[in-house]
Parts: sequence; C-alpha cells; structure tokens
Amino acid sequence: MFKTAPLFLLLLLGACTSTSGTTPPTEPKVGMVVTANPLASKAGADILRAGGSAVDAAIAIEAVLSLVEPQSSGLAGGGYMVHFENASNKLSVYDGRETAPSGATERMFLNDEGSSIGFINAKNSGLSTGVPGMVAMLALAHKDHGRLTWGPQFASAKALAQDGFLISPRLAGMIERFGKYIPSTVEDGPIDAYQYFFDDAGNPLSVGTRLVNIAYAKTLDALARDPMAFYRGEIAEQIIAQTSAKPRAGALSLEDLANYQALKKEALCAPYKDAVLCGPPPSSSWVAVAEILGLLEQGASFSAGGSNDTRNWVMFAQAQRLAYADRDQYVADNVFVDVPLGGLLNPSYLKKRASLIGGEKASTTVVPGDPWAYESSTKVAYGVDATNDMAGTTHFVVVDGDGNVVSVTASVESIFGSTRMAGGMFLNNQLTDFSFQPKDDAGKDIANKVAPNKRPRSSMSPTIVLDKDGEFLMATGSPGGNSIIAYTAKSLVGVLDWGLSPQAAVDLPNLVARNDKVRIEQSRASTELISGLRGFGFDVKESAGENSGLSVVLRKADGSLEGGVDSRREGVIEIVTLD
Repeated sequence: MFKTAPLFLLLLLGACTSTSGTTPPTEPKVGMVVTANPLASKAGADILRAGGSAVDAAIAIEAVLSLVEPQSSGLAGGGYMVHFENASNKLSVYDGRETAPSGATERMFLNDEGSSIGFINAKNSGLSTGVPGMVAMLALAHKDHGRLTWGPQFASAKALAQDGFLISPRLAGMIERFGKYIPSTVEDGPIDAYQYFFDDAGNPLSVGTRLVNIAYAKTLDALARDPMAFYRGEIAEQIIAQTSAKPRAGALSLEDLANYQALKKEALCAPYKDAVLCGPPPSSSWVAVAEILGLLEQGASFSAGGSNDTRNWVMFAQAQRLAYADRDQYVADNVFVDVPLGGLLNPSYLKKRASLIGGEKASTTVVPGDPWAYESSTKVAYGVDATNDMAGTTHFVVVDGDGNVVSVTASVESIFGSTRMAGGMFLNNQLTDFSFQPKDDAGKDIANKVAPNKRPRSSMSPTIVLDKDGEFLMATGSPGGNSIIAYTAKSLVGVLDWGLSPQAAVDLPNLVARNDKVRIEQSRASTELISGLRGFGFDVKESAGENSGLSVVLRKADGSLEGGVDSRREGVIEIVTLD
C-alpha cells in the first residue's frame, strides 16, 4: 500500500484544488487504548489527547496499573513490548524481562537435602526478586518513539497515588482471597503489604475503600525527573533492603540494579496464511504461539463451522499440546542456552508435527519433537523441564493517531509478586519462573535452570499481526501464566480463521491443552463442546479459573479500528478522536 500518493495523483489533486484557499475536510485521526483497568485506559487515552505517542501512553498506563492493579504488574516488575512504526512498517521488540542477580545459584530454591523449598516460601522471599526491567524498557522505547518529553506520563498515576483511588472489585477479591499469603508478622517477612491492605483490626480492605500511596507518588516524582533514579540512589536502596530482609534473603545487589539493561531486539516473525505473526524472541515463549498457528496451517483445515464445530476445537487442542511440549523442553534465555527457533518454525518440521493432529482418538501422551534436525546448530539434549509458571500479569494495546501500535505484556509474576514492597511498589517474584531443579532425574541440565544474570523463561506473548502488505492488522495478548500461550492463540484463531470480531473471539471459552490435561472454561463452554472433547479421548477438566485478560485491536478493511476487551477482568476500551 502507498504511504504517499503517486505523482500523477498529486498533480490531479492539485488541478482540482479550489483557488479560494480552502482545503477539503479531512477525516479525524482515531486512536484506541485497551487495558484491563478503566483508570489505566483513561490515563493512556489522556496522553494520546495531549499529543503523545503509543509509547508515551504505554508509560502512563503501566504507571497507573502499578498502583491500581498491583496483583498483576508494576514498575518493579518486567515485561515485553512489541512496537509497530506506521511510517516505516517497522517492528521492534523491547525486552524488559528481569535478570537473576549476579550472586544467584542454580540451587537457590532448594533446601540442604536438594528438595524444593516450596513455591510459597520461594515467592514470599527476597530470593524470588529479579532486577526489575519495566522502567528501563519504557525508557528505552521512549528514547526511540516518545513524542512527549519524559515526565508528564506519570502525572495521572501520581494524582491517583496522592488523592487515593477506589479499590476495585477485582483488587478487593484478590486481597480477600490471597491476603492469607501476605506476611502479617515480621517473623514471616516484611509486613508493608499487610499494613497497606488490611485495617487496624486485621480485616482486608473492601470494594470502594479509598487507598492512598504517598510512597509511590514520591517514587513517581523521582522517575519523572530521571528514569535511572529507579536503579540508583534511594529507590534502589529500598529495593535491596527489602530483598535482603529475612526470612529467605536474596542476593540482589546495588550493582545488579545499576548494571541492568533493557534490550531492543528484532521481532520473531512467522508467516500465517496471508498474514505475518510477530512477537518477542526468548526468553519469551512467543514462539509457541507461532508454532500453534503453524501446526494448524500445515495440518488439516478447519471446517466452515468455525467456533461452532467441536472438531475444530479438537484440532486446536491437539496443536496446543504439541507446541507446549516443544516450548517446555526447549525455550529459555537464548543468551545462555541454544534454542532451536529455526527448527521450531521450519515448515517441514511443522508439517511433520502436524501429521500427529487428527485421527479418531487423542494420544495419551505428547512428547517434544526434534527441531534440531531442521537446525544448522548442534543438537543439545536438555533435561525434562520442571518450571512452575504462575498467573499474575496484565496486557494492553495502544494505537495512536498516526497508526503506531504497542502490544505490551507486563508482570510481577504471581499475585502481588513477592509481597514485599519498596517505594510504594510490589517487588516481583519473577525468579520463580526458573526451574527450581537444575537437572532432571536423568542428570541432564534443564534449559530454564537458574544462572547469574540470566532471564527466566516467560510465557508473556504480546503479538502484532501484519497483513500481506506489511501493514498493521491486529494486536493481541493476555495474562495467565503458561496459559497466556493458549489464550493468545485463541484470539488469533478466532479472528483470523473463524472470522469473528475481536470481542467475539475474546468471549470464546478458554481452552488450554498442555501435557495430558485439557482445561475448558466451564461457564462459557457448551455441554456439546465438553462432551465432544471427552468423546475424542481428552482428559477434560471443567475449570472455573481460566481467567484471561485479553486486550485486542483489529484494523478493519476500511482502516477503522475495532477492539476487544476481556470481561473476565475489568477491561475498558477508550476510543480517542484526534484533530
């Protein structure tokens, strides 16, 4: 598609222009913001109205989410941003994944007998916090794509922190359900979060309570002046004080914070029919999203019944199982281990794997394939993975008035991260995304084992889809731990294959097929679908907890934008009309 009109058309338009000095009216520019929280969506929309870019809006959104949705993400966490520059049709990935401290060891989550210390003990500790990457990532993206000066993006979050915000139903529910895991005595750990979320009588704060966070407002003041204030000085010292506190103190140091670098990378892309799917390379697991779609393209075609045909869901489940098996075995930080990305997305490999889709009965077990046979590098025999992904994440999409797009997934890992606070922020527990065991039962090294300065494998999979002309077509992504891969793939299949609107695709029942289990969202799945999956031989669990948080934007054929937002959370779409 032309970015500028060809010369003959410009001449024709010039010949038709009135000599009165008037110009024909132009269509207003339209932007769109989709987040999991209405206050965050408004903050992003306000930045667009103020002349900001999609990246400027992303900074404002994450600063607000860090305050109002602390169970999911925050400035003391990390994430990935996929950015589309409309003027050049160029994609970039910004990697703000946390890193392990330089003093981390592969046995840091094991006791003296070599057994796991347990997830909750690991999570609620200083051991679990990696160097936060979110602020550095946002600063790096802003350097490339910010339109406003650095600083005004934090104003909405600061006002909410100073004046207070009303606790939403979702946050109140999280405090009530998971508050028992927040230390209430100093013997169990720092009690800042308990004092923040519970009243003097020990009762959890309820829906509609106004919550003020002066410490966070002070942090935002410092960051508005200089993003690197996060990694040096008072804020950094507070982070180290919290991670060094007993019990289970961590090894994070001031040097680790000062040395952190967010990374700008080329997007990992894969063709899909008439489109191109793009997302972040490892340590993100986005390759599994691409593999699911690649397996479906190389295998038997979906029927015209779309989401109404149980057989189509069976095929989707089979592709998930194959891709998850490969992802679990091979994906980790590829600075530290070889990841066979070329093999995993090789059409011949996908065709071979896709031959396992179909039949009349589900396989009882699914094992990883051999993508190394389609790689030029030497095969590496990794151990069987033992990573435990948890769900404490958010996703948002912004399209600005100039057509630039960001798709961002951000996280503190589990609910309320490590439950330790610094500068009014919840510190992440992202290091529990490593395998607790460094070796499998056969003594083979696990790809995703802990190592100093390594980035733990992530399921975060922000996605941007380009059409056949290289133009922006769709952006999507979700929170949900390792289920992010399935949720994101569902939105892509729903729109690109089954012809649904973004909202209808988001509203489809969530189905996650990993290992020997298939989980289906009980409240949204029909009895016919559930019985059909069981009839195929799947071990089906009817789940009440498939709590995705999909945020989707689609550019329609006429150039207009259409959004999809997840009612499973508190998502809101903001449409911004710009002069």
